Amino acid sequence: MKSIFVRRWFPAIMVGLASVWGARGGAQEDLATLEERAMRAAVERVAPCVVRIETLGGLEQLDGQLLGAGPTTGLIVGSDGYILSSAFAFVGQPTSILVQLPTGQRVAATIVARDESRMLVLLKAASAVPLPVPTWVPREELAVGQWTIAVGRSVPAAAPHVSVGILSAINRVWGKAVQTDAKVSPSNYGGPLIDIQGRVIGILVPLSPQQEGEFAGTEWYDSGIGFAVPLADLQPHLDVMKQGQDLRPGLLGVSLKGTDIYAQAATIAACSAKSPARSAGLLPGDTIVAIDGVPVRRQSELRHALGPRVAGDTVRVALTRGTEAQRIEVDVTLVAEIEPYVRPYLGVLPVRVPTDPAHPAGGPAGIVVRHVFPGSPAAAAGLQPGDRIVALGDQTVATAAALREQVITCDPGQQVQVTFQRGDQTSTIQLTLARQDASVPDALPAAHEAWEQPAAARPATGSVEIKIPEVANKCLALVPDNYNPLHPYALVVWLHPPGKFAPEELINRWKQLCADYDLIVLAPQSANEQQWLATEIEFVRKAIDETMRRYAIDPTRVVVHGYQAGGVMAYYVAFLHRDIVRGLVPVAAPLPLRLGKPATDPVQPLAVYSVSSEKSEVAIRIGAGEKLLAEQAFPILTRVLAGDERYLNKQELLELVRWIDALDRI
Repeated sequence: MKSIFVRRWFPAIMVGLASVWGARGGAQEDLATLEERAMRAAVERVAPCVVRIETLGGLEQLDGQLLGAGPTTGLIVGSDGYILSSAFAFVGQPTSILVQLPTGQRVAATIVARDESRMLVLLKAASAVPLPVPTWVPREELAVGQWTIAVGRSVPAAAPHVSVGILSAINRVWGKAVQTDAKVSPSNYGGPLIDIQGRVIGILVPLSPQQEGEFAGTEWYDSGIGFAVPLADLQPHLDVMKQGQDLRPGLLGVSLKGTDIYAQAATIAACSAKSPARSAGLLPGDTIVAIDGVPVRRQSELRHALGPRVAGDTVRVALTRGTEAQRIEVDVTLVAEIEPYVRPYLGVLPVRVPTDPAHPAGGPAGIVVRHVFPGSPAAAAGLQPGDRIVALGDQTVATAAALREQVITCDPGQQVQVTFQRGDQTSTIQLTLARQDASVPDALPAAHEAWEQPAAARPATGSVEIKIPEVANKCLALVPDNYNPLHPYALVVWLHPPGKFAPEELINRWKQLCADYDLIVLAPQSANEQQWLATEIEFVRKAIDETMRRYAIDPTRVVVHGYQAGGVMAYYVAFLHRDIVRGLVPVAAPLPLRLGKPATDPVQPLAVYSVSSEKSEVAIRIGAGEKLLAEQAFPILTRVLAGDERYLNKQELLELVRWIDALDRI
């Protein structure tokens, strides 16, 4: 397979002291001179604590991409040889680490512990003499707009290289970091961000609020958006790390209702089984209103409150419960891992209703069963197509969305009571929920009635250009000529493999399927036809949003699909945009190692249909990724094609379309 995200960097000295602090003419001469002296003094004060780190051996590639090779920077934090650095330089699992001390001596070092939340490593260098340790800035003294200096030592020079900026923000990346507009790049990752007095504000690292891992945020290097983990936040944890204990993000184990984290309250949709939240007595429907006495009004504020916490921390959670908003406070100890959420399953496929709630074809409240999956709890309990489910337990359910919300609060193996109508009779049955499967029905009845086209003008059909403002990438949508805005359509986002995009081939493959199965195919194109870039993930998301704005898209059947490098890109789009993607179909593409160990989520379900070939060069890696996703409880269906690596033929594509048609199963 060809490389997907080609990004090479070479160690480079940032703006030199002379060019940054060059003399200015006129009346500002004295001020400029004073600034220059102060900044030089600040750098000189911290310089003895900044070391050059070389890594040797280890992996040369990750996900088919060459790893950057070259020295990096570290900061001494213990006179006995302890050094903090960014995890970015150690993702290749080097076999040897050498540190150049301030004396010029090169000594061996080992990794003692990792901070997997802030993407840092703690090294221990074999120094025979005590090493200098910097002073650090207390959190309360940080102020937006103050001078900052990013310091690195990735080249063998007497003085470190620097970049000057201001402190742009204090609580970024969910409270883990401060932000600077000084230039930050792999050459100074692991180095200190200092103030005008030479005190350390934090350790420079690549971070991102959207993703995790050693590479998260690397696309922003030298962009004026840089992050540093405050040393004041790390001090309480250094003794633990020196004992060889890794720090991992602290997990509460709740999923929240809704998708707008900046507007909606932190109301719990589900608590994972055996999670700290469930053990502490938190329930679906509770609203978290404070953490350790700090008010939580929106979901984003909950993320800020929990973001800096690590496993083992205990937090005081205040919540309100019930219609009278009874206030309850409990202590919860966060954990590093929670058992994967296993999605419970009735085993029915609902009949789809018109997208216009006021349409008379919507019928009375309840969910009409379109299909009952063989061997499912619903089949064992005797439910039949045409039955109308009206309640789960003592909760009435008017829509399929309401039924899903109720089911996810339960566990597989739990007995539930289902009330349904068959003809003129209302009956109640008991059934035991199962783990959701990924089977594909051999055939399905019609998803809905054939509703008459509304009188209002339809949007464009056929091959439609989707333009995204300020983005050069091209994108087209294939909309069936029989498009009816009353029908809920599945959206299939096709991410092409390396090579020239072929719209005719796309149209020939999908046109009839779109008309027969209520599909719209969206085809964003990479700027470089030979590769997808990480920066294009956001373009794909914008194209999805624009298509959903124009057309009637079923939110339960938004699928990202790609072949080879396009399949790897599909993995990134799906896992970085879990709020909107519900199906993932990679063909001849392995799970990228950079995505780590993805977790299932009750309110953001994701089903996977993974295709490999017997003779594919990446068959082993594809199988390993499929195994990991299955262990993480994702509903996954796998297919292995005979012979050499190829895309799907007509029959295989038809099965995929039936799988997409059944994604709204409950």
